[in-house]
Amino acid sequence: MADANAAVNRPIKIITGADAFGCPLKDALVSHLRSLNIDVEDLGTSSYYSIAAEVGRRVSESSSSSSSSPEIRGLVACGTGAGVSMFANKFPGVYAATCFSPSDALNARSINNSNVLAVSGKSTSPESAIEILDTWLKAPFKSPCPASDDKPWPDEIQSFLDNALVEMPKIGEASPAVDTCAVCCLVKNRELNPIDMIPGGSMKILRETPTSAFVRFKAGSVEPAHHHTFGHDLVVMEGKKSVWNLSKKERYDLTIGDYLFTPPGDVHRVKYYEDTEFFIKWDGHWDMFFDEDLDTARNAIDKEIADKPPQF
Repeated sequence: MADANAAVNRPIKIITGADAFGCPLKDALVSHLRSLNIDVEDLGTSSYYSIAAEVGRRVSESSSSSSSSPEIRGLVACGTGAGVSMFANKFPGVYAATCFSPSDALNARSINNSNVLAVSGKSTSPESAIEILDTWLKAPFKSPCPASDDKPWPDEIQSFLDNALVEMPKIGEASPAVDTCAVCCLVKNRELNPIDMIPGGSMKILRETPTSAFVRFKAGSVEPAHHHTFGHDLVVMEGKKSVWNLSKKERYDLTIGDYLFTPPGDVHRVKYYEDTEFFIKWDGHWDMFFDEDLDTARNAIDKEIADKPPQF
Protein backbone atom coordinates (compact mmCIF):
# COMPACT_ATOMS: atom_id res chain seq x y z
CA MET A 1 0.00 0.00 0.00
CA ALA A 2 1.26 3.50 -0.81
CA ASP A 3 2.23 5.83 2.01
CA ALA A 4 -0.95 7.11 3.70
CA ASN A 5 0.21 10.72 3.45
CA ALA A 6 0.62 10.60 -0.30
CA ALA A 7 -2.98 11.48 -1.16
CA VAL A 8 -3.51 13.95 1.69
CA ASN A 9 -3.44 17.54 0.44
CA ARG A 10 -4.31 19.20 3.75
CA PRO A 11 -2.22 18.39 6.85
CA ILE A 12 -4.01 16.10 9.28
CA LYS A 13 -3.93 16.04 13.05
CA ILE A 14 -5.38 13.02 14.85
CA ILE A 15 -6.99 13.26 18.30
CA THR A 16 -7.11 9.79 19.83
CA GLY A 17 -8.19 7.91 22.93
CA ALA A 18 -9.44 4.51 24.08
CA ASP A 19 -10.90 2.57 26.96
CA ALA A 20 -8.96 -0.25 28.62
CA PHE A 21 -10.17 -2.85 26.07
CA GLY A 22 -9.00 -0.74 23.13
CA CYS A 23 -5.83 0.75 24.59
CA PRO A 24 -3.27 -1.75 23.19
CA LEU A 25 -4.67 -1.35 19.67
CA LYS A 26 -4.80 2.43 20.03
CA ASP A 27 -1.15 2.50 21.13
CA ALA A 28 -0.11 0.44 18.09
CA LEU A 29 -1.96 2.81 15.76
CA VAL A 30 -0.47 5.89 17.43
CA SER A 31 3.01 4.48 16.80
CA HIS A 32 2.11 3.87 13.17
CA LEU A 33 0.74 7.40 12.71
CA ARG A 34 3.86 8.94 14.19
CA SER A 35 6.01 6.84 11.87
CA LEU A 36 4.16 8.60 9.03
CA ASN A 37 4.96 12.00 10.59
CA ILE A 38 1.28 12.65 11.24
CA ASP A 39 0.60 14.91 14.21
CA VAL A 40 -1.11 12.91 16.97
CA GLU A 41 -2.58 14.11 20.26
CA ASP A 42 -3.10 11.07 22.47
CA LEU A 43 -5.65 11.70 25.21
CA GLY A 44 -4.83 8.33 26.78
CA THR A 45 -7.22 5.89 28.37
CA SER A 46 -10.36 6.26 30.47
CA SER A 47 -13.03 4.03 31.92
CA TYR A 48 -15.66 2.93 29.44
CA TYR A 49 -16.33 5.51 26.71
CA SER A 50 -15.82 8.97 28.26
CA ILE A 51 -12.57 9.42 26.34
CA ALA A 52 -14.48 9.00 23.07
CA ALA A 53 -16.79 11.84 24.09
CA GLU A 54 -13.76 14.08 24.59
CA VAL A 55 -12.38 13.10 21.17
CA GLY A 56 -15.79 13.83 19.63
CA ARG A 57 -15.98 17.20 21.36
CA ARG A 58 -12.53 18.20 20.10
CA VAL A 59 -13.30 17.15 16.53
CA SER A 60 -16.65 18.96 16.68
CA GLU A 61 -15.04 22.19 17.88
CA SER A 62 -12.59 22.09 14.98
CA SER A 63 -15.18 21.34 12.29
CA SER A 64 -15.53 25.02 11.37
CA SER A 65 -11.78 25.76 11.26
CA SER A 66 -10.30 27.29 8.12
CA SER A 67 -8.89 25.20 5.31
CA SER A 68 -5.43 26.62 5.99
CA SER A 69 -5.24 24.89 9.39
CA PRO A 70 -4.72 21.14 9.84
CA GLU A 71 -7.75 18.94 9.37
CA ILE A 72 -8.69 17.47 12.74
CA ARG A 73 -9.85 13.86 12.76
CA GLY A 74 -10.41 11.38 15.55
CA LEU A 75 -9.32 7.81 16.29
CA VAL A 76 -11.08 5.87 19.07
CA ALA A 77 -10.93 2.26 20.24
CA CYS A 78 -12.80 0.02 22.66
CA GLY A 79 -13.57 -3.69 22.86
CA THR A 80 -16.05 -3.67 19.98
CA GLY A 81 -15.56 -0.22 18.48
CA ALA A 82 -19.30 0.40 18.82
CA GLY A 83 -19.42 2.17 22.19
CA VAL A 84 -16.72 4.72 21.39
CA SER A 85 -18.37 5.41 18.04
CA MET A 86 -21.70 6.14 19.73
CA PHE A 87 -20.14 8.52 22.26
CA ALA A 88 -18.07 10.39 19.68
CA ASN A 89 -21.16 10.83 17.51
CA LYS A 90 -22.96 12.74 20.28
CA PHE A 91 -21.34 15.95 18.98
CA PRO A 92 -22.40 17.98 15.92
CA GLY A 93 -20.24 17.66 12.85
CA VAL A 94 -18.77 14.32 14.00
CA TYR A 95 -19.18 11.29 11.71
CA ALA A 96 -17.65 8.34 13.54
CA ALA A 97 -17.67 4.95 11.82
CA THR A 98 -16.70 1.55 13.24
CA CYS A 99 -14.63 -0.28 10.64
CA PHE A 100 -13.56 -3.93 10.63
CA SER A 101 -11.93 -4.00 7.17
CA PRO A 102 -10.29 -1.67 4.65
CA SER A 103 -13.51 -1.91 2.60
CA ASP A 104 -15.47 -0.56 5.58
CA ALA A 105 -13.02 2.31 5.90
CA LEU A 106 -13.14 3.13 2.19
CA ASN A 107 -16.94 3.13 2.18
CA ALA A 108 -17.10 5.25 5.34
CA ARG A 109 -14.85 7.90 3.83
CA SER A 110 -16.36 7.85 0.34
CA ILE A 111 -20.03 7.82 1.31
CA ASN A 112 -20.14 9.36 4.80
CA ASN A 113 -17.08 11.64 4.88
CA SER A 114 -16.16 9.95 8.17
CA ASN A 115 -13.88 12.09 10.34
CA VAL A 116 -13.59 9.72 13.31
CA LEU A 117 -12.41 6.12 12.94
CA ALA A 118 -13.52 3.61 15.57
CA VAL A 119 -11.80 0.24 15.83
CA SER A 120 -12.30 -2.94 17.86
CA GLY A 121 -9.57 -3.95 20.28
CA LYS A 122 -11.04 -7.45 20.66
CA SER A 123 -11.79 -8.30 17.01
CA THR A 124 -9.05 -6.54 15.02
CA SER A 125 -5.33 -7.31 15.03
CA PRO A 126 -2.80 -4.47 14.94
CA GLU A 127 -1.79 -5.46 11.40
CA SER A 128 -5.39 -5.35 10.16
CA ALA A 129 -6.07 -2.11 12.05
CA ILE A 130 -3.07 -0.43 10.41
CA GLU A 131 -4.39 -1.38 6.98
CA ILE A 132 -7.84 -0.05 7.94
CA LEU A 133 -6.31 3.19 9.24
CA ASP A 134 -4.15 3.75 6.13
CA THR A 135 -7.18 3.27 3.87
CA TRP A 136 -9.27 5.64 5.98
CA LEU A 137 -6.52 8.28 5.94
CA LYS A 138 -6.00 8.41 2.22
CA ALA A 139 -9.52 7.78 0.85
CA PRO A 140 -11.18 11.03 -0.31
CA PHE A 141 -14.88 11.75 0.00
CA LYS A 142 -16.90 10.51 -3.03
CA SER A 143 -14.05 8.32 -4.25
CA PRO A 144 -14.68 4.96 -5.94
CA CYS A 145 -15.22 2.32 -3.26
CA PRO A 146 -16.60 -1.20 -2.84
CA ALA A 147 -20.11 0.27 -2.49
CA SER A 148 -19.76 1.76 -6.00
CA ASP A 149 -18.14 -1.43 -7.38
CA ASP A 150 -14.87 0.53 -7.28
CA LYS A 151 -16.16 2.76 -10.09
CA PRO A 152 -16.79 6.52 -10.04
CA TRP A 153 -20.19 7.39 -8.62
CA PRO A 154 -22.93 8.20 -11.19
CA ASP A 155 -23.85 11.88 -11.53
CA GLU A 156 -27.09 11.37 -9.58
CA ILE A 157 -25.21 9.89 -6.59
CA GLN A 158 -22.48 12.52 -6.90
CA SER A 159 -25.16 15.22 -6.59
CA PHE A 160 -26.64 13.47 -3.55
CA LEU A 161 -23.23 13.32 -1.89
CA ASP A 162 -22.55 16.98 -2.69
CA ASN A 163 -25.77 17.98 -0.93
CA ALA A 164 -24.93 15.69 1.98
CA LEU A 165 -22.01 17.94 2.96
CA VAL A 166 -24.51 20.77 3.50
CA GLU A 167 -27.35 18.72 4.97
CA MET A 168 -25.46 16.39 7.34
CA PRO A 169 -24.28 19.15 9.73
CA LYS A 170 -27.89 20.31 10.14
CA ILE A 171 -29.01 16.93 11.52
CA GLY A 172 -29.73 17.29 15.21
CA GLU A 173 -30.18 21.04 15.13
CA ALA A 174 -33.15 22.27 17.13
CA SER A 175 -36.19 22.92 14.97
CA PRO A 176 -37.76 26.37 15.20
CA ALA A 177 -40.53 26.47 17.74
CA VAL A 178 -43.94 26.07 16.12
CA ASP A 179 -46.59 28.39 17.48
CA THR A 180 -49.75 26.33 17.86
CA CYS A 181 -51.90 29.12 19.29
CA ALA A 182 -54.64 29.81 16.73
CA VAL A 183 -54.97 33.43 17.80
CA CYS A 184 -51.20 34.06 17.56
CA CYS A 185 -51.08 32.39 14.15
CA LEU A 186 -53.74 34.80 12.88
CA VAL A 187 -51.61 37.85 13.63
CA LYS A 188 -48.23 36.45 12.65
CA ASN A 189 -46.67 38.29 9.73
CA ARG A 190 -49.52 40.83 9.70
CA GLU A 191 -48.62 44.50 9.67
CA LEU A 192 -50.57 46.64 12.15
CA ASN A 193 -51.64 50.10 10.98
CA PRO A 194 -51.39 53.27 13.12
CA ILE A 195 -54.53 54.41 14.93
CA ASP A 196 -55.48 57.96 13.93
CA MET A 197 -55.10 60.62 16.63
CA ILE A 198 -53.58 58.24 19.21
CA PRO A 199 -49.74 58.27 19.15
CA GLY A 200 -48.16 54.90 19.89
CA GLY A 201 -51.18 52.83 18.89
CA SER A 202 -51.66 50.46 15.97
CA MET A 203 -54.35 47.98 14.94
CA LYS A 204 -54.96 45.17 12.49
CA ILE A 205 -58.54 44.11 11.82
CA LEU A 206 -58.70 40.33 11.40
CA ARG A 207 -62.31 39.88 10.27
CA GLU A 208 -65.31 42.10 9.67
CA THR A 209 -68.37 40.23 11.00
CA PRO A 210 -68.17 39.95 13.95
CA THR A 211 -65.25 42.34 13.83
CA SER A 212 -62.05 41.43 15.67
CA ALA A 213 -58.59 42.92 15.75
CA PHE A 214 -55.19 42.93 17.37
CA VAL A 215 -54.23 46.22 18.96
CA ARG A 216 -50.79 47.29 20.18
CA PHE A 217 -49.73 50.31 22.20
CA LYS A 218 -46.24 51.39 23.15
CA ALA A 219 -45.34 51.93 26.81
CA GLY A 220 -46.46 55.36 28.03
CA SER A 221 -49.24 55.74 25.44
CA VAL A 222 -52.55 57.27 26.45
CA GLU A 223 -56.01 56.97 24.90
CA PRO A 224 -58.00 60.17 25.62
CA ALA A 225 -61.56 59.74 26.88
CA HIS A 226 -63.68 58.40 24.03
CA HIS A 227 -66.66 56.18 23.28
CA HIS A 228 -67.92 53.81 20.56
CA THR A 229 -71.37 53.00 19.24
CA PHE A 230 -70.63 49.36 19.95
CA GLY A 231 -69.67 47.38 23.03
CA HIS A 232 -66.38 45.52 22.93
CA ASP A 233 -64.64 42.59 24.62
CA LEU A 234 -60.87 42.54 25.03
CA VAL A 235 -58.25 40.15 26.37
CA VAL A 236 -54.75 41.39 27.27
CA MET A 237 -52.07 39.21 25.66
CA GLU A 238 -48.99 41.18 26.67
CA GLY A 239 -48.19 44.16 28.91
CA LYS A 240 -50.12 46.21 31.49
CA LYS A 241 -52.80 48.89 31.14
CA SER A 242 -55.44 50.76 33.14
CA VAL A 243 -58.92 51.55 31.83
CA TRP A 244 -61.02 54.26 33.45
CA ASN A 245 -64.74 53.87 32.67
CA LEU A 246 -65.81 57.46 33.28
CA SER A 247 -69.48 56.67 32.69
CA LYS A 248 -69.48 54.11 35.53
CA LYS A 249 -66.74 55.83 37.57
CA GLU A 250 -64.76 52.60 37.69
CA ARG A 251 -61.12 51.73 37.01
CA TYR A 252 -59.70 48.41 35.83
CA ASP A 253 -55.99 47.53 36.12
CA LEU A 254 -55.36 44.83 33.50
CA THR A 255 -52.40 42.57 32.73
CA ILE A 256 -51.76 39.39 30.72
CA GLY A 257 -54.85 37.18 30.50
CA ASP A 258 -57.30 39.75 31.93
CA TYR A 259 -60.66 40.26 30.22
CA LEU A 260 -62.83 43.40 30.07
CA PHE A 261 -66.18 44.26 28.47
CA THR A 262 -67.02 47.92 27.83
CA PRO A 263 -70.70 48.60 26.97
CA PRO A 264 -71.65 50.74 23.96
CA GLY A 265 -71.52 54.48 24.62
CA ASP A 266 -69.48 54.21 27.85
CA VAL A 267 -66.81 56.92 27.93
CA HIS A 268 -63.37 55.55 28.87
CA ARG A 269 -59.71 56.57 28.84
CA VAL A 270 -56.67 54.26 28.90
CA LYS A 271 -53.04 54.34 30.07
CA TYR A 272 -50.38 51.80 28.94
CA TYR A 273 -47.51 51.14 31.38
CA GLU A 274 -45.62 48.66 29.17
CA ASP A 275 -45.64 47.71 25.51
CA THR A 276 -49.07 46.11 25.41
CA GLU A 277 -50.98 43.93 22.96
CA PHE A 278 -54.59 42.84 23.24
CA PHE A 279 -57.27 41.06 21.22
CA ILE A 280 -60.54 42.95 20.84
CA LYS A 281 -63.93 41.94 19.39
CA TRP A 282 -67.06 43.99 18.66
CA ASP A 283 -70.21 44.01 16.51
CA GLY A 284 -70.47 46.56 13.71
CA HIS A 285 -68.02 48.87 11.95
CA TRP A 286 -65.16 50.54 13.78
CA ASP A 287 -65.81 54.05 15.08
CA MET A 288 -64.29 56.24 17.80
CA PHE A 289 -65.60 59.53 19.19
CA PHE A 290 -63.29 61.60 21.40
CA ASP A 291 -64.61 63.33 24.51
CA GLU A 292 -61.36 65.15 25.46
CA ASP A 293 -57.96 66.03 24.02
CA LEU A 294 -54.70 64.19 24.69
CA ASP A 295 -53.20 66.75 27.12
CA THR A 296 -56.36 66.77 29.23
CA ALA A 297 -56.28 62.99 29.39
CA ARG A 298 -52.62 62.89 30.41
CA ASN A 299 -53.10 65.42 33.19
CA ALA A 300 -56.13 63.58 34.55
CA ILE A 301 -54.37 60.20 34.43
CA ASP A 302 -51.23 61.54 36.15
CA LYS A 303 -53.37 62.90 38.99
CA GLU A 304 -55.33 59.66 39.36
CA ILE A 305 -52.20 57.49 39.37
CA ALA A 306 -50.57 59.75 41.96
CA ASP A 307 -53.62 59.37 44.22
CA LYS A 308 -54.05 55.64 43.55
CA PRO A 309 -51.18 53.69 41.91
CA PRO A 310 -52.21 50.73 39.70
CA GLN A 311 -52.72 47.36 41.40
CA PHE A 312 -51.32 44.49 39.32
